[in-house]
Amino acid sequence: MDGRDWNLFLQPYEQAVEEMKVKFKTMRVELKIREAYAPIEFVTGRVKKISSILEKAKRLNVPSDKLDAGIEDIAGIRIMCQFVDDILRVAELIRNRKDLTLVYEKDYITNFKESGYRSYHMIVEYPVQTALGYKIVLAEIQIRTLAMNFWATIEHSLNYKFKESLPEDVRSRLKKAAEAAALLDAEMTSIRKEILDAQTTFEEQSNVVSRVLGGIQDLYFYHRVREAAQFQMRFNEKFETEDYEGLSQLLLDIQTAISKAKKHAQS
Repeated sequence: MDGRDWNLFLQPYEQAVEEMKVKFKTMRVELKIREAYAPIEFVTGRVKKISSILEKAKRLNVPSDKLDAGIEDIAGIRIMCQFVDDILRVAELIRNRKDLTLVYEKDYITNFKESGYRSYHMIVEYPVQTALGYKIVLAEIQIRTLAMNFWATIEHSLNYKFKESLPEDVRSRLKKAAEAAALLDAEMTSIRKEILDAQTTFEEQSNVVSRVLGGIQDLYFYHRVREAAQFQMRFNEKFETEDYEGLSQLLLDIQTAISKAKKHAQS
């Protein structure tokens, strides 16, 4: 051990993880607005624990003064997708970014590991501006489906328990589970259009409900209590019968009433 200050050593990695999480979450929102669909379901990130860094350095024979170059996943970002096709789209978006540099990629989906592990890895160089100056850190971005992530999380826990020496029966059952997860992803891809149509319909209906209720609150703000109460009764009736076409018309009526209330308030 070299007696390093681990808090200072890990700080740029923590900064890199937080910045990339924000950027990828923002990318998700922007894609949702631009294309009405985002290939990113959600984003997580972590900085590797000190014990894990030391164990990996020992396994790979990385000298203690070369950790920042020899351990590529001290900073880790995980991007979850609904469909396998989304993974390739996200990878392409990352390749085209100007705020990081791609070092190399590992496609464990086309060429999955013997264990059954599937994921898409991208090793990148990410620049951070620290209090002491500019520093480039290595980070690993993992892109995978929800099914892949579920399997990988279980495998990681079991490997930790058995110290990378899984009993043969557990290894065999995990491999079968990986095949089942891959089959699930294939089935979800085959009905992708139906899934997305259902999600879009649900989101549109949710938005109408939110906008109607928000509009009713606006009318109360303008002291149009009687109108607001009438619209609330109409909303209750339409919502109870799941008449979303009627709710859309109700929203138009509320917006007209709000417009008149604003004009009256300004006069």
